[in-house]
Amino acid sequence: MAAESAAFTPLTLPVLPLDDEVVLPGMVVPLDLSDAEVRAAVEAAQAAARSEPGKPRVLLVPRIDGTHAATGVLGTVEQVGRLADGDPGALIRGRGRVRIGAGTTGPGAALWVEGTRVDETVPDPLPGQVAELVKEYKALATAWLRKRGAWQVVDRVQAIDDVSALADNSGYSPFLTTEQKVALLETADPVARLKLATQQLRDHLAEQDVAETIAKDVQEGVDKQQREFLLRRQLEAVRKELREINGEAGKDAAEESDDYRARVEAADLPEKVREAALKEVDKLERSSDQSPEGSWIRTWLDTVLEMPWSERTEDAYDIRGAQAVLDAEHAGLEDVKERITEYLAVRKRRGDRGLGVVGGRRGGAVLALVGPPGVGKTSLGESVAHAMGRKIVRVALGGVRDEAEIRGHRRTYVGALPGRIVRAIKEAGSMNPVVLLDEIDKVGSDFRGDPAAALLEVLDPAQNHTFRDHYLEVELDLSDVVFLATANVLEAIPEALLDRMELVRLDGYTEDEKVVIARDHLLPRQLERAGLGGDEVAVDDGALRKLAGEYTREAGVRTLERSIARLLRKVAAQHELGERELPFTVTEADLRGLIGRPHHVPESAQDPAERRTAVPGVATGLAVTGAGGDVLYVEASLADPETGAAGLTLTGQLGDVMKESAQIALSFLRSHGAELELPVGDLKDRGAHIHFPAGAVPKDGPSAGVTMTTALASLLSGRLVRTDVAMTGEVSLTGRVLPIGGVKQKLLAAHRAGVTTVIIPKRNEPDLDDVPAEVLDKLDVHAVTDVRQVLELALAPATSGAERATPVAA
Repeated sequence: MAAESAAFTPLTLPVLPLDDEVVLPGMVVPLDLSDAEVRAAVEAAQAAARSEPGKPRVLLVPRIDGTHAATGVLGTVEQVGRLADGDPGALIRGRGRVRIGAGTTGPGAALWVEGTRVDETVPDPLPGQVAELVKEYKALATAWLRKRGAWQVVDRVQAIDDVSALADNSGYSPFLTTEQKVALLETADPVARLKLATQQLRDHLAEQDVAETIAKDVQEGVDKQQREFLLRRQLEAVRKELREINGEAGKDAAEESDDYRARVEAADLPEKVREAALKEVDKLERSSDQSPEGSWIRTWLDTVLEMPWSERTEDAYDIRGAQAVLDAEHAGLEDVKERITEYLAVRKRRGDRGLGVVGGRRGGAVLALVGPPGVGKTSLGESVAHAMGRKIVRVALGGVRDEAEIRGHRRTYVGALPGRIVRAIKEAGSMNPVVLLDEIDKVGSDFRGDPAAALLEVLDPAQNHTFRDHYLEVELDLSDVVFLATANVLEAIPEALLDRMELVRLDGYTEDEKVVIARDHLLPRQLERAGLGGDEVAVDDGALRKLAGEYTREAGVRTLERSIARLLRKVAAQHELGERELPFTVTEADLRGLIGRPHHVPESAQDPAERRTAVPGVATGLAVTGAGGDVLYVEASLADPETGAAGLTLTGQLGDVMKESAQIALSFLRSHGAELELPVGDLKDRGAHIHFPAGAVPKDGPSAGVTMTTALASLLSGRLVRTDVAMTGEVSLTGRVLPIGGVKQKLLAAHRAGVTTVIIPKRNEPDLDDVPAEVLDKLDVHAVTDVRQVLELALAPATSGAERATPVAA
């Protein structure tokens, strides 16, 4: 600092601010005096120059975003006059760098500051590295100037030998930004400044080379397209002349192929799909008009161009709103509603975190809705699409036996079509619809292949983002599709296919839920179909409850809806005949007169003498069928020792597992009959016959073991089985009651049948969490571990003089 002060005396100068502009030493620039600050600084410098020798001096300081730089340039006012446009101006030459100090006072309205000249001396002669740097800069500057055609400036740059002046000469470069020029101004060391200027010039030349390469490639591509266009027009003219010579008419194939090419290039297709489509267009151009391949290609191109490759619907991420939609359109089915709500919540969070696509796969879902008919599986798909704001497409798979229905046909076949999945996406018009695969358990297989095997790739979230249809033969991304597959029988779905889907069970509705569904959904719909208004006919809850409990007995509500429709038709007909006045409210007492007697009276409501369990040897069991849970009666009898052979006879279309359960029940009673106080001698001398009514319906499974044991024990002891008791469970040879499946469906069936006491295996107690609370409140559920507990609960107390069952021939 002391050496610097000795070399240069402090300067007092008026500040001339330059907005977003930088002047380096050695530069000569014209400035517009119409600017108030510029004029004030020049006038102040002229006033100070009257008392000092030499030209007026100002301090040129860059001002960026209202902030002054710490270093300025000492400038002398060379000339004051008029600019080319006639405005007043001044010509100022930059002389050297000045480090700005504190403010001070001076004549005029300008801002005055104190400053110190910056030492910019360079040793002479130049060191070897600096000389190489000077040589490199001149070479780069010469190359850039020659590209711009500035040959006169080249000689001027080559004549500069001073390192500082050479570096500051780059201030004339138009490609430098204001920040880059400020960096040059504030770099005091001339060698460092020249290095910075060289690097800036080198970077600009590199960018220029890249831009020229790109422009050259673009120009070559344009030239190629123009040449191709010209050749195609010539080819079109030649073909036209040939057709005229041969007397042919019709649309020009070249025009048709050009039309397809334009459509492909204008369509928003994925890159690989675009390449495949353009290849097919090339084939179309080369094919003759008489070739059948041309029609195949045109059909394929039409199909590809009609696919919504880039169309997607925005999901409605109003989670509460979606939940409200599901609740409004479906009563019950909480498991499915929770799963859809979870899916939407996860989709929303993935979108918020930029995880919409992970590993090339989007966040689709594959759900299997399994339940008996009429519980709302198909209509639930429409509600899911409504809640998500997506389009829905239904694909009916019942009776499909051809694998090509799923994957499509090869294009070589006449009449080839894409598969149902591709057609569903095309029909939806978006790549993320809700696709309802209805009746997936009804898919069959024959010599044409197995459609269920073709569905493995479609429903696998790990690979359906690259699904290939045999007809399209290009990758189709199905990872954003929500697949809802419906089925009645879980066992009919192949295990490998079921493993790829998330299983959601719909086990049927309770009686209370059926009343709500009938009141809020079924009745308004049937009123409209019957031409009646809600103010004309009403059905009270008591009548709906009796319709659900005694006129229909099902897991779903389809038969209930038919009963309501029949009821309303009867009321409408009576009104038209003048037999009934409207408005009319249907009560429980009106049902018999309108639609006849109930068809399903609970066993507990019948006369005691007419009940099935009114005789020993009949027990009530619980089973699961394709229509949901059901009550199953087991009847047992003993043959006359003189006419029937000892052994066991089974009837009722029983499967192997159920036959084995009957053998186990008989063996248990034979070995433990003494401790149960049963006359087991009858089992040795007389043949036992066990029958399951509804003999036309196949039955199988181990869960009827305790029921058969109870029926045989009732027969041997002469004690009746309680009418209000139903049971389920597998029995072992030692009398243990083992767990079974379908507890929820069985308890719903018991509730519908009017049973109040249910016996289940102890290890099935956790399954009670899935049973609706209103059903559990009306059932007395006993969890047992041993068949002795079952007999104690199920058999009525022995009465005095009770006789054993009269021997009946099997």
